[in-house]
Amino acid sequence: MPEPTPHTAAREAADVQRNNLHGAAFAVAATIGFTIVSVLVKSLGDTGMDVFQTVVVRAVVGLTILSPLFWRARLLPWRTQHLPIHIIRAVLGGTAVLTGYYAFMRLPLAEVTAISFTVPLFVTVSAALFLNEGVGWRRWLATTVGFGGVLVVARPFDGSPELATLLAVAMALCIAFSVVLLKRFPARESQLTMLFFFLVVSGLMALPHCLAGWQEPTTEQWLLLLGIGVVGLVSQAAIIRAFRIGEASFVAPFDYVRLLFAGIAGVIFFAELPDIWTYAGSALIIGSTLYIARREARLARAANQS
Repeated sequence: MPEPTPHTAAREAADVQRNNLHGAAFAVAATIGFTIVSVLVKSLGDTGMDVFQTVVVRAVVGLTILSPLFWRARLLPWRTQHLPIHIIRAVLGGTAVLTGYYAFMRLPLAEVTAISFTVPLFVTVSAALFLNEGVGWRRWLATTVGFGGVLVVARPFDGSPELATLLAVAMALCIAFSVVLLKRFPARESQLTMLFFFLVVSGLMALPHCLAGWQEPTTEQWLLLLGIGVVGLVSQAAIIRAFRIGEASFVAPFDYVRLLFAGIAGVIFFAELPDIWTYAGSALIIGSTLYIARREARLARAANQS
């Protein structure tokens, strides 16, 4: 196999740089979208809307949007050779949505957002336990520091942590297990199929409570519900696109812009001013996850060059 010429190498490097910049743009767009969703969810909570009803309507809106895509791709999304994995992942995703929405309705936006950054830390632990991936002492130390940041944000030393805080941690844990399960799918498995099972299962999980406590939404609530469904789906598509075209080690740190957006949105819409503990814990969480991401990227480059 011929070695690349300097001109070819330069062109490939330029392509990687361009893809990384495009990936970063999609990632920032996704963070804006996710922040908007959190604002809409919290606003719904302030109107008295039940979290279960919110999740069911979100699922219906998402499936309605995806239906033309299924038809265009000539895809029957329920036909898959990996049904058990889809179901387990969808249950985890549904649990993450229910717990996350509840937390956003009860806690400051910046606090829930900071806790959500523990997902890479939970992924590290999950991969070591269930995928038998080697985790060195440096990653374990960084992971421990990150979880220490969660304790700083949650402030259990001030008394028993709120239920919403515990559910925010449960949200991050479920998302992490869901990410680990993604590695069980072959590359050819359709993302539309994954979205289909997630929306259907999450909707079914919330449906009994939704029907039992159904309240007819007002015009304002319908608009908020539709916004959650549409913006949430678009944001998920944007973040998937970001990691597909850009290098994960380059794209991932841009997710931390969410904390800035969440802090600004909390001040503007809900008069929430994050305290020093939220910022201190966020610094520990973000610092530890950035260290893990940069170290993994460095080890990957060294392995490719050897």
